[in-house]
Amino acid sequence: MLERNLVIFGPPGAGKGTQAQKLTALINIPHISTGDMFRTQIKNKTALGLKAKAFSDKGSLVPDEITIAMVKDRLSQPDIAAGYLLDGFPRSVPQAEALQAILETIEKPIRAVINIMVTDAEIFDRLKKRAQIEGRMDDADPNVIQNRIKTYKEQSEPCLDFYRPRGLVKDINGLGTIEAVFQRISEALDLY
Repeated sequence: MLERNLVIFGPPGAGKGTQAQKLTALINIPHISTGDMFRTQIKNKTALGLKAKAFSDKGSLVPDEITIAMVKDRLSQPDIAAGYLLDGFPRSVPQAEALQAILETIEKPIRAVINIMVTDAEIFDRLKKRAQIEGRMDDADPNVIQNRIKTYKEQSEPCLDFYRPRGLVKDINGLGTIEAVFQRISEALDLY
């Protein structure tokens, strides 16, 4: 089977985690979520977790050096032999550049960047629902949501311009049911 080295992109609440779980289950590669890594560190009150919490509580990104080191370590694990799906990384052009250097070293280049697109209004609706369902209080504050959207547009979205000239970006309409979005992703990656 073709090695699947993927990155999933989209604004907060676009459904990246949900789609990533479905995709990694289908093609049997690890889902590497920096958000999950940070939430685990925060829950366990590690030094890294306390640093990450200070930034995430404000809707800001965790500094590059912390995130890059964590991802580099994770990509050194043997379970990525058939591929990986990065979720929540890279979130800035410097992170994309650092990731490219890491992947060149381990000879695991990105094959596709899945870009889930949703409107700002949809993001607000989804994050408010997620706050109620999952108890993620950072998703309940409209000011934090607005800051997260602004941060995404200013820092993360430019990564798409980094990958577009390489022909890696697959733009996916993120509206509709989970199954409909997953079908679009599967077709864009030619999984059927």
